[in-house]
Amino acid sequence: MPNIVVQKFGGSSVATDERREQVIDKIINAINQGYKPVIVVSAIGREGAPYATDTLINFAQGVYDTIEPRAKDLLMSCGEIISTVIIAQALRARGYEAEPLTGAQAGIITDENFGDTRIKEINARRILDILDSNQIPIIAGFQGVSENGEITTLGRGGSDTTACALGAALHAEMVEIYTDVEGVMTADPRIVPNAKTLKHVTYNEVCELAYQGARVIHPRAAEIAMRERVPVIVRSTFSDAQGTVISDVFKQEEVEIKGDRPVSGVTSRSNLSFVKVFPKDHEGPSTLLESTSVLGCFRILAEGNISVDFINVRPEVITFMINKDTVEKACGLLNESNYQYEVFNDFVKISVVGAGMTGVPGIMAKVVEALTEAGISIYQTTDSHTTISCLIRDEDEESGLCALHDYFGLGD
Repeated sequence: MPNIVVQKFGGSSVATDERREQVIDKIINAINQGYKPVIVVSAIGREGAPYATDTLINFAQGVYDTIEPRAKDLLMSCGEIISTVIIAQALRARGYEAEPLTGAQAGIITDENFGDTRIKEINARRILDILDSNQIPIIAGFQGVSENGEITTLGRGGSDTTACALGAALHAEMVEIYTDVEGVMTADPRIVPNAKTLKHVTYNEVCELAYQGARVIHPRAAEIAMRERVPVIVRSTFSDAQGTVISDVFKQEEVEIKGDRPVSGVTSRSNLSFVKVFPKDHEGPSTLLESTSVLGCFRILAEGNISVDFINVRPEVITFMINKDTVEKACGLLNESNYQYEVFNDFVKISVVGAGMTGVPGIMAKVVEALTEAGISIYQTTDSHTTISCLIRDEDEESGLCALHDYFGLGD
């Protein structure tokens, strides 16, 4: 079916009556341009709002503080379902027929890794039938159903993943991610006042920005868009700004700009813990054999489904980063195997990202120079073709982001 556009609206976009009317305006505008819109919505508002996901979780934990994973997914799916009905009602009030659907009803099949499930396949037949009947499908983001009929959720930011996966399954002309900012920005504008909206980024850049902490699109959604080559536009619900186009390559007129400016954006991750693991029976200088034996900690953590990042292996110590919400589990696994370790929660990972840095010498030197001039100590670094990351103290996060943003002229 031609002319399908998937439009995803986040929690802030559907939080109030006034904002929901702006959402409806965007949907109607797509119809007037000849598109058949498929709508994906998040839960209404953020923590404190009556139907927000965190509010529902706090309600349940007020009864008993531990929620079994299967039950928690069932609970967390409720906020998005409420949004589908409210948006469908708002469309009907404006004279448009709409059909609200849960993730299960939309044919989104997942595994059963509750809380962070993966989409296995999408049976889009019901969605296509709704479009054929000239109705608008309103789909609950962030959720699906397992082959055993269990309700599952895709992890924080999972509505982006729903939208991009549906875009691929429906062969949509594009996916529009509507948010409260005007697109993908050179930095978080709450931290860097002169951050600017990027007109265009590559799939690879937006994946890296997302994984390194930028909150404008979920990393898994960016991965799906890149793998399936789904055209994506990130734009604001509350303005008519063009937004940011995410695609394979830059337009010809932008190539020269990228060559002159290798860095597209700066970002940071503060939800990480820095871990040092020592060889067993560590009492001083270690041998290579001891260091090799301690590498087994990676296998143990992998079997516990704990992802590690920023790995550095030296004879005397192994260091890496993990998400803070996995620290308790990681410590338990390391304790069971009698590893000696230390955990630090006062570091952040700060990164510069840009497709233009590939093959360009001296970018790492510039990153180090920018942070050093700002009086910021660097404890570890890592790099790839499009990203350079540094480990710094959390107290230096804001000044580090501003220093890198200014040094690479991203606000000019």
